[in-house]
Amino acid sequence: MKNLNSFLYTAVLLIAFGGLTHLDAQNGTTMVGGEAMYPKKNIVENAVNSKDHTTLVAAVKAAGLVETLQSEGPFTVFAPVNSAFDALPEGTVSALLKPEAKDQLTGVLTYHVVAGRMDTKAIEKAIKDGKGKATLKTVNGGALTASMNGNRNIIIQDSNGNVANISTYDVYQSNGVIHVIDKVLLPK
Repeated sequence: MKNLNSFLYTAVLLIAFGGLTHLDAQNGTTMVGGEAMYPKKNIVENAVNSKDHTTLVAAVKAAGLVETLQSEGPFTVFAPVNSAFDALPEGTVSALLKPEAKDQLTGVLTYHVVAGRMDTKAIEKAIKDGKGKATLKTVNGGALTASMNGNRNIIIQDSNGNVANISTYDVYQSNGVIHVIDKVLLPK
């Protein structure tokens, strides 16, 4: 009985002091933008719930990429947060969201997508195999460079030399994986 009481007490403490996140991790969910991202949902179904990705979702809709990102994939998406879009020069986002800029917007968004499911382990292996750098071919035909910044922090560099940090790794989806980043990556 003492062991059962001790177990119940520990379980209550875990839930009360943040253990719920750990329990969520056990069933594969990750918190992004204050919402749970479920591995059984696709990229779009999860992204629309993230308060940190409302600009990205609006851009995906404006570019007509919803159906593509709901397809089987798999895809690896480097998903910029709202503040990353806010950091672009004034007027950039509103200009890209105009119908006449759809091709340019599509190019920017697909530059954040790599075919296949590249979780942290796969990216780290590619970096190791590349002796410190890995070239990731994007869906739009461009390239991103992944490297390590410190012991376990992967950074992603675009073809213009801009660097994005991954703030949330391995948000698994039914059709791929999302890595949350702090900058918008721009093709040449």
